Amino acid sequence: MLPAHFQRDERPLVLGHRGASGEAPENTIAAFSLALAQGADGVELDAQRCASGEVVVVHDASFARTTGFAALVTQASLTAVRALDAGSWKSEKFRGERVPLLSEVLEAFPRLVNVELKCEALDDGGLTAEVVRVVRAARAEERVLFSSFNVACLWRARQLAPGIPRALLFESEQRWPLRSGAFAPLLGAQAMHPEQVLATPDRVSRWRRRGYSVGCWTVDDPEAAARLHRSGVGSMITNWPARIRGRWPG
Repeated sequence: MLPAHFQRDERPLVLGHRGASGEAPENTIAAFSLALAQGADGVELDAQRCASGEVVVVHDASFARTTGFAALVTQASLTAVRALDAGSWKSEKFRGERVPLLSEVLEAFPRLVNVELKCEALDDGGLTAEVVRVVRAARAEERVLFSSFNVACLWRARQLAPGIPRALLFESEQRWPLRSGAFAPLLGAQAMHPEQVLATPDRVSRWRRRGYSVGCWTVDDPEAAARLHRSGVGSMITNWPARIRGRWPG
């Protein structure tokens, strides 16, 4: 199970998926700030390493969708990244929002942060090690949760920072060994983070009996969130934090 501050008794923990990304440009300070204003307990974000080695917060393998710059994240230096507009694709009022560094988010956002280690290769190019360094430099170990679809990244995280909790991500399109959560014991994971369609009451009950917390993504319907919570799901990763918090006011 996750530490107590990653759980709520009376309602689920609410994590803004890439911030309040339903309304603000994903993975930006604007999105994280809006999630905070809407009462989210924390945020989920995506961490990758750019060509010059820094950990930047961006979801896709390239910057094309959110900035119009077609370069791969791993091939763009921080100097190039700093020049990108990551806000105007969402709305003109967000023009000028930048791709932030993980260190900047940890400084600007004072609540819980679910850092997804975003890498599909077995060799992560030093991503996990650099993320651990950044988290420690920010003295944010107690409010950070690592998650990943990549079991190699979570295994490295266990070796490098065993005290920072880990969650195994999986989705319905993966093969059974990956979507079943079978690797969680090897990784020392404390939580399962399935796509919500995989979180049937029977599976949630089994995972909890095995000692895991359960968090689902991406949950934007308040009634679906309520059903999941009744089945034992403890946290909701959502694009619309205000909607989910509204189901449990106060």
